[in-house]
Amino acid sequence: MVCVMTTQTPQAAAEILDRVMEASSGLVLLDSADPLSLIAQFRAVARSTGQAMYLWQPDTGLASLREAHVRVPDCQRLGNALRYMQQSIHFGIYFLVGLELPLSAMDATLLRQLARMPKEHLRRVVLIDTPAALAEHLGDLAVQLNSADSSPRRLRLRDGRWLV
Repeated sequence: MVCVMTTQTPQAAAEILDRVMEASSGLVLLDSADPLSLIAQFRAVARSTGQAMYLWQPDTGLASLREAHVRVPDCQRLGNALRYMQQSIHFGIYFLVGLELPLSAMDATLLRQLARMPKEHLRRVVLIDTPAALAEHLGDLAVQLNSADSSPRRLRLRDGRWLV
């Protein structure tokens, strides 16, 4: 099996981020063959562009992708991190990795509220490799993307036509 993200460039990660920002919902479900490599790509983009991107993991809590040592206080638990995302007045892309089911009723409610945030609030919550049961529960509230969709297409010229 060939891993798609290990061969992609930071440009491909930037294209994925563009699709995340263009999503019609504040909540995006992103499938990836290699989540660790994907996060590394996003970290490189955050460092080069200066965009506010954060990563939440169960063992480390909410931390900046630009500066790995910068952690958001009191956001170790998922519910606290979701409340922080909801109440923040600043632009941000928040990646959540390692969500475990079952979610508490409050956490599920906060996710639904984040999905319905008005367009003026430029923040996106991206769940990477979401469990299928949670994706079904969120339904149409979340936009589903795949990191392989933006893989660079190699065009070939054959018989005077460009083929993908």
